[in-house]
Amino acid sequence: MTNWRKAATVTASLTMVAALGACGSSAADSTTPAKSSAAPTSAAPASGEVTFWSFVKGSDAVAKAFNDSHPNITVKFETQAGGPDYYAKLSNAVKSGAVPDAAVAEYTRLPELVSLGAATDLTDTAGALVKDTFPESIQSLVNLGDKTWGIPRDAAPMMYYYRKDFFDANGLTPAKTWDEFKSLAGKVKAADANARAGAFLTGDANLLTDLSWQAGAKWFGTKGNAWTVDIDSAPSKKVADYWQGLVKDDLVKTYPMYADEFWQGVQKNEVMGYVCASWCAGGLKATVKDQSGKWAVAELPSWDGKSASAMWGGSSFIVPKGAKNPAAAAEFIKWITTDPTGIAAWYGTGASSMYPASPKLVDVAKKSFNTDFYGGQDIFAIGAKAYESVPAGWSWGPAMSATDKAIIDRLGVLTSGGSLSATLAEVQADSTKAMTARGLTVGK
Repeated sequence: MTNWRKAATVTASLTMVAALGACGSSAADSTTPAKSSAAPTSAAPASGEVTFWSFVKGSDAVAKAFNDSHPNITVKFETQAGGPDYYAKLSNAVKSGAVPDAAVAEYTRLPELVSLGAATDLTDTAGALVKDTFPESIQSLVNLGDKTWGIPRDAAPMMYYYRKDFFDANGLTPAKTWDEFKSLAGKVKAADANARAGAFLTGDANLLTDLSWQAGAKWFGTKGNAWTVDIDSAPSKKVADYWQGLVKDDLVKTYPMYADEFWQGVQKNEVMGYVCASWCAGGLKATVKDQSGKWAVAELPSWDGKSASAMWGGSSFIVPKGAKNPAAAAEFIKWITTDPTGIAAWYGTGASSMYPASPKLVDVAKKSFNTDFYGGQDIFAIGAKAYESVPAGWSWGPAMSATDKAIIDRLGVLTSGGSLSATLAEVQADSTKAMTARGLTVGK
């Protein structure tokens, strides 16, 4: 089976063309940091204070665990809000010089940070480590233009979370296909008029983006020395029309995000299932503790019944350009991404359910994350199947902040009577405009 972990990817060549040589007005006035800007290697042990920015659950516990085991380095953790505002804040910090020493960077946004000159070249410090630790496909998410810009922490395969107690009581099983899911959604509503088998988000671009990936779309690519953009594609339109149909027929509920309103629906027994990534298991467990033992995880439905998933997020850690203590920061992010003790620390609070990017560390995850909330189910086995079934060939664009905003600005048509699939051409136009504004060549 051809899958994203085994296939040769094109991300490195994409970012070579676009991320490193594209933008004339970067955060640091340099799209390709000089080799001297790389976090230095030194015979002397790294020491001193490291300021750490992250919105990832468990980051505070990981920083504490590092401090407890590394007396020469003190990590000062500063929690951040996620989403577009975080990346704007990080870019502005690089411009102003008030920059953290270590920071989280999701795979979706790393090419953009590199193109803006906001990341330090870690090739000398961590290039060999990344090569020896992670699958080629994960390496390609942080190795851009033959340089290493971040160290991967997790993969984020998407799965289906569902109320097993409700399903069992009503003779229901998770759907294997999206056609079956529509039927399942009708059965859930028939069993309880207030309950729904799924949710769609009107304030978050990820579901539309990642389910398009699952369906076989390839939004960004290269042809020669130019980028190609294919957001307004048949697979993406199919996904948009499908979910808009579920919303129109009142078979799924809409929520702005998986946040307060959504969690209220979960607590009121209105949400009986939803699509999310591997990291969502920890959030569900931590948020609705009183529903322990009632939830389970299944593979996503697919269009043809064969295993297929996509990645919602997944993160790496970087040393931002201009960090005051890059050597100590590099030691810190190595430990929290590749050391078994560091990986175990992510699970210490019980809130993190990340699927480690390194296959060698999955056993650490299984031992560290208590699955009693899921009735003792081996949720990492489901995650492994999902991880292996992500379609190959997907690449993130160099202006994903603009692409995400273009989608979010139009998700309101789900409930206003417009056509979501018809807006994809506008999203493509907005993305292309943002790319060309940065000096990128976009072909046809």
